[in-house]
Amino acid sequence: MQAQLINLGTVDYREALALQRSLAEQVGEGSTPDTVLLLEHPPTITLGRRTEEGEVHVPAGAEVEVVEVDRGGKSTYHAPGQLVCYPIFDLTRHGQDVKRYCRDLEEALIRTIAAFDLSAARIDGLTGVWLEHPPRKIASIGIHLTRWISTHGYALNVDLDPAPFTDWITACGLEDAAFTTVTREVGRPVAVDEVRPHAVAALEEVFGLELEPLPAEDGAGLWAQPVHAGLSA
Repeated sequence: MQAQLINLGTVDYREALALQRSLAEQVGEGSTPDTVLLLEHPPTITLGRRTEEGEVHVPAGAEVEVVEVDRGGKSTYHAPGQLVCYPIFDLTRHGQDVKRYCRDLEEALIRTIAAFDLSAARIDGLTGVWLEHPPRKIASIGIHLTRWISTHGYALNVDLDPAPFTDWITACGLEDAAFTTVTREVGRPVAVDEVRPHAVAALEEVFGLELEPLPAEDGAGLWAQPVHAGLSA
């Protein structure tokens, strides 16, 4: 199945959210194929629909944006050094099954980090992807669907300080969870650019896609298109 890939670099969270909304409407109308956005965010805490009071305890003076969103899940943290993937998919072409879609995202993550000789797993009752013995969370997943069009997606910790996951928030609502990164686990610096091709290959394998990179000038043009703010994301 043909789809398009857009590599965006580091993008403000709200700008990326607006782009997702615009693309979701286009995918839903059939004017744009399934699209994968790969990017990074400046330091940002996002609060999902199930975030509870007391989860956020950011210290005074911390340079971080806090944004409420309507994806599933609780609170999480984004920062440079984390590979963020937003698949804008019409799930009527991918099984029309929410649980299957989440499992497929997890599978794509598991295959991505397998390229670095890391064996990740799912843990019953918990979302995201983990390394075990002891359990350490390396990637988070949170999605939203509107008329079977997906927005949001996953965040894979590649090379960033994971301390804010526990010092600034109770990430994912988990009091005692440990968070880790690809760099920490392999014992050498790993850049997002090194991980990105493996993420693309895994998405293609799991979802049966042929991802065509959108030329930089075409990708830039998406930012100039009107944003339809009424679409949920």
